[in-house]
Order: sequence, then structure tokens, then C-alpha cells
Amino acid sequence: MKNVTDSARRNTIKHLLSVPIAAVVAATGLRPAQAGLLVPTPMQSRGPFYPTEYPADTDNDLLKIGESASLAQGRAVRLSGKIVDRAGRSPREAVVEIWQCDAQGRYRHPWDRRSTPLDTAFQGYGRYRVGADGNYWFRTIKPVPYPGRTPHIHFLIRGPGFEPLVTQMYVHGEADNDRDGILNSIRDPQRRAQLIVDLKSIAGSVELHGRFDIIIDAVLGV
Repeated sequence: MKNVTDSARRNTIKHLLSVPIAAVVAATGLRPAQAGLLVPTPMQSRGPFYPTEYPADTDNDLLKIGESASLAQGRAVRLSGKIVDRAGRSPREAVVEIWQCDAQGRYRHPWDRRSTPLDTAFQGYGRYRVGADGNYWFRTIKPVPYPGRTPHIHFLIRGPGFEPLVTQMYVHGEADNDRDGILNSIRDPQRRAQLIVDLKSIAGSVELHGRFDIIIDAVLGV
């Protein structure tokens, strides 16, 4: 009986690996690898400013802290995307974390000792627990440059069954993109382009909107 079960399981896995790819590529434009699997999102440096301790408010709206009426400085952005494995399936559980500097280029971190005033209304860090559909979203500010770096947002994706992915999201059209050493450490232009997001204005919304789909380097079991 065990052999029948194992055989059925292998057939199920083969079927799941072959079916979702075309659907995901058609829906999101994600580029398939030669082996028939999606190309994973490039890893990037976590950087020195990951929180040493989490703020009291860690939700996915970084524009305000708790019930405060004060809003962060900067252009509001709504980021969304989908987390999938290399076969195009969403993990059953995943947590997406982001962190970035404020509109003045300061991180909410004790190692950032620059004299620029800190925007105390900006949360600086947030997390989102992904549902079964793999979708996530955040409300934050358009990232700004600071000395030595082009505008970027740090991402960390973690969950059962796969190694954590640390990466960074960049903004299409930023002049400093061509000079940023961390971004350009990715030699393949097509893979580098996976990290660059077009932030667009949408009629009827004061927020910019951007989509950043993320492919974890794993093929999850069923």
C-alpha cells in the first residue's frame, strides 16, 4: 500500500510542478527558468539597519504609528505583490518584513548617528503575514537616497519549508540605480530587473502604487 501512496504522491507533485507555471507567468509576467521553474528573486545584503528591537507597532501601515494622528513625511506608496515558490505555488505560511529610512534618509536604528532629524511619525519597519493566496501589501513612503545608496526598501521573507530570503526593492527611473554597488552586484540585467519596481500614479488615488512579486528559492512540498 505504501508503494501505491508514494507513486500517487510523485504523480501529484509532477502535476503541480507542470501546471501552475504558465498560469503564474501569464498573470504576473514572472520569467521561467530553462528547467521549467521560475527564476528566484536575487538575494541582497540585509544591511546594518535591521531593527535591533521591534517597535511597539509592527503592522503593515508604516505611515503612522499606532493610533497617532501624525502621518510620516514623504510620498505615500502602496506596495503589493505575491509570494510564490519556483513552481508558482504560494507557501502555506509566510511572513514578509520590510524596513527603510525615512524621508530625511534616517533609519530608526541606534547605529544611524547622522545629524539629520528623525521623522518620529514614520514607523520604519513593518510585517505582514501572508494568507493562502500568497498576497501581501504595505503602505509606506517612496524610498529616498542617502549617501552611498540609491532609494531602496529592504525585504525579508521567512516561513516553514524554505530558507529566509533577504532582498531589496528599487525604484524604476532613479538616477543613482546605475551607480549603486549593491544593486549592480547582480551582473545579469534580467535578474537585476526583478528588483526594480515602477511606482505609478493611479487615477483617484493620492498614493503611488507598485507591485513587487517575490519568488523564494524553493520547491515546496504538497
